[in-house]
Amino acid sequence: MKSTDHNDSIERAETEEGGFAALIGLDWGSEEHALCLHDCTTGARESSTLEHIPEAIARWAAALERRFPERPIALCLEQAKGALISALMAYPFLVLYPVNPATAARYRQAFKTSRAKSDPSDAQVCLELLLQHREKLSPWRPNDPQTRALTRLLEHRRGTVDLRTLLTNMLRDALKSYYPQALALAGQDLFAPLACQFLLKWPSLQQLQKARKETVRKFYYAHNCRRLDVINKRLDALAAMIPLTSDQAVLAPAKVHVTMLTRQLLQLAVALKEYDARIAQLFARQADAFIWKSFPGAGPTLAPRLACAFGSEHSRYQSAAALQQYSGIAPVTERSGKNQHWVHRRWAQPHFVHQTFFEYAHQSVLHCAWAKLYVQEQMAKGKKHPTAVRALAFKWQRIMFVCWRDRVAYDEATYLHSLKRRGSPLAAKLALTLQKAA
Repeated sequence: MKSTDHNDSIERAETEEGGFAALIGLDWGSEEHALCLHDCTTGARESSTLEHIPEAIARWAAALERRFPERPIALCLEQAKGALISALMAYPFLVLYPVNPATAARYRQAFKTSRAKSDPSDAQVCLELLLQHREKLSPWRPNDPQTRALTRLLEHRRGTVDLRTLLTNMLRDALKSYYPQALALAGQDLFAPLACQFLLKWPSLQQLQKARKETVRKFYYAHNCRRLDVINKRLDALAAMIPLTSDQAVLAPAKVHVTMLTRQLLQLAVALKEYDARIAQLFARQADAFIWKSFPGAGPTLAPRLACAFGSEHSRYQSAAALQQYSGIAPVTERSGKNQHWVHRRWAQPHFVHQTFFEYAHQSVLHCAWAKLYVQEQMAKGKKHPTAVRALAFKWQRIMFVCWRDRVAYDEATYLHSLKRRGSPLAAKLALTLQKAA
């Protein structure tokens, strides 16, 4: 399905006289889904179940299209991504309204607090949200297939990096239990090919000390470690090293465990290269790629992530504030009574999107003078470093939104000139800082 087909259905439902032919609430399940359908013509309501297999979903969708051939159908469900929503996007006549599970749960509890079996099902709750509060819900406007594929690759890549971190920590703990010298001998990064190959070749200190010095030296050279001072220091220290334990009951299982972990880390390194190649290929085809490449410090990983965070559907965010709130970067102000109020970070957020803007802001400090100065100012006001970085991300989002909306690349000189023209204190402080540095 093209995303334009789905978006055309939304426009048709919003502009046509008849609106939707039917409204459906769907309660997602791993094996079957509960459905509650409201016929907008007759007012009749029906409940049913749908088995979670492709053939059953296809038959159900075909029956709906035959039954309501003239107008689109609205469907509300507690999902914004996943197998089911991907399947439903294949049918342009379905207009999807994904809601946060917390929204449905709190709506149910507002009217039924007992949580008993006789309370309305989640499918009924989703239907009620469509019937009573559709104007407050946003129909799902999917990105184009290329952007959706790029988003999935980036999320999978991040998951792979997290898995690598987990395995590296497990490897470090295993080495500490019987072979702590390897933490210095195998190099700084245990997930690097040098460290993994080193541990596969010499999984214990006893085996390493049996090797000739020249053999170890050639190993380092073959793996691009050619600093003579570093190599000689390691080789000189090797002869004086003493094993932490010689107990075979400890050594034998530990070597098997370390070998397993290093092989997995080597495989992950291959997978990450494949991800990077595919991500670069897809990102190069993005129409807006030039925008995200223009931001200082974005690089080959964060630039595609920024592109996916904004997406290809330009009607999704009507303002920078909408993006700031959705991503969880915008703070929340709570008030109680006349004089009490407090500000805190937003807890409900799409984690990967929030992480993208936070990590970009953190990285931009290394490449952008005004960003570095801004974070320093925030911390001088007493804010902690993560709060200062989120404040910078909030500022970057406003800049990015204008570039994305107008389809123009970021230009540092233009932005600084704009700050100076508006009389921004940040521009004056930056000019003073640069003057002192000169």
